[in-house]
Parts: sequence; C-alpha cells; structure tokens
Amino acid sequence: MALIKSIIIWIAGISVLILLFPVTFIIWLLVLPFDKHRVVIHWILIYQGMILSRIFSFRKIRIEGRENIVKGTTYVIISNHQSILDTLLLYGIRYKFKWVSKIENIKVPILGWYLKMADYIIVDRGNEESKVEMFEKSDRFLKNGISIMIFPEGTRSLNMEIGFFKRGAFQLAIQNIVPILPVVIDGTGGILPKHGLIFGSGSSLRIRVLEPILPSSFETTNPDDLALKISTLMSFQLKELRASDFTR
Repeated sequence: MALIKSIIIWIAGISVLILLFPVTFIIWLLVLPFDKHRVVIHWILIYQGMILSRIFSFRKIRIEGRENIVKGTTYVIISNHQSILDTLLLYGIRYKFKWVSKIENIKVPILGWYLKMADYIIVDRGNEESKVEMFEKSDRFLKNGISIMIFPEGTRSLNMEIGFFKRGAFQLAIQNIVPILPVVIDGTGGILPKHGLIFGSGSSLRIRVLEPILPSSFETTNPDDLALKISTLMSFQLKELRASDFTR
C-alpha cells in the first residue's frame, strides 16, 4: 500500500512540476532584463514550493514564529535538515533569500534549471575553489540586502536529530555583521527519510522560526563557537517543539 501511495504522490508532484515549468520559464524570459536579482522567479518558486509541499507531504504544515521575521532585514537563515522535503517546506516562511545548494542538484532535470533561473548559489563541497566562489557570491548578495538560506549540517540527518553544524553560515554572518535567523523543522524525516523514496506515515509537520540572533549577541568572532552555540539552541527548540506537539 505504501508503495502504491508513493508512486501516486511522485507522479502527481512531478506532473505539477513539469506543467508549471513552461510558465515559469516564459515569465523568467520576460522579466530577465528588469529583475537583476531574480526576485520575481524566487517568489514564483515560493508559491510553487508551497503547492508541491502539500502534494508531497499530504498533510497540514504548521508554521510558528513567522512574526519573528522583520521585513526588510537581511539574514543568514539556517535550518536543520531531515529530508529533501525541507526545501519545499521552508519556502513557507515567505521571505526573499538565495538558497545555497550542492552541485549535485544542478544536474537534476527541471530542478537544476530552476536553480539557475533563480540565480541560487551552487557549491561543490569537495572543491575548495567552489567554496571560495560560494562565499564571494553570498557576500555580494548579503551586501545587496538579499538573505542567504543554508543547511549548516550540510546533509540530511539519518535519525531526525540535529547534527554537527559546519562553520560556513556563521562565518558569513560574522563577516557581514548580519543577524542569524534560525528555523527548526520537524516531521519531514518521518515522511521521506534520507535515501528513501517510499513515503511513510510520518507525523505532523512543524516549522518554528526562532527569534533572530543579532550580531551584538554572537559573543564571539569564532564561527565554530557560534555554530556550537546555535546548534545547542536549536536542539533544545526541537525537543520543545516535539513536546508541545505531543501534548496537543
């Protein structure tokens, strides 16, 4: 039964993606001369992501703390990572940002084309030169008032817990003196875990946007120390999120 349900979900989701792509491409061509930072395409992807997240997750998604996002503020946005569904769900915070995406995604048909059209940031994690280019491009966007979205774990969790945070996101925040906006997500790993293609029954899907951490609250200029501090905070919030969900 799970296999049949998964086949139906994949067919429905991919069909919608294929149907929406020509329209997105035409709009991209029309606004290309005027949309320097590809903001229009990003907002189109936000609404497409929200549609696809409902198809792939097949349940209600609860988002808390959206009021913590101050409109017009430039952030380094970070989130824990449980599933490939996270990317779709995180569009639900509805904010202007650029994803930092691994180079493997650029090779996926349609997905890779979307990444290029939106001018998202691509990084080859095994290539030092690519990492330098990622930092340079991220710096440029932050200086132009465009937030960066990144998974500091660098990969999906196998056990739905928060793993080790790499220093990159925190180095960007320290160097550019911009606040960090932590986002905690839970439930996606139970629906579509890492390396899995079969959709499980999972649990409720929750996103909690935490209060921004201002540069004045970093208390360190060491990105590794800041990464540890914020990963501890987010791990605590993840436990609290699960506890509050259990009591409802």
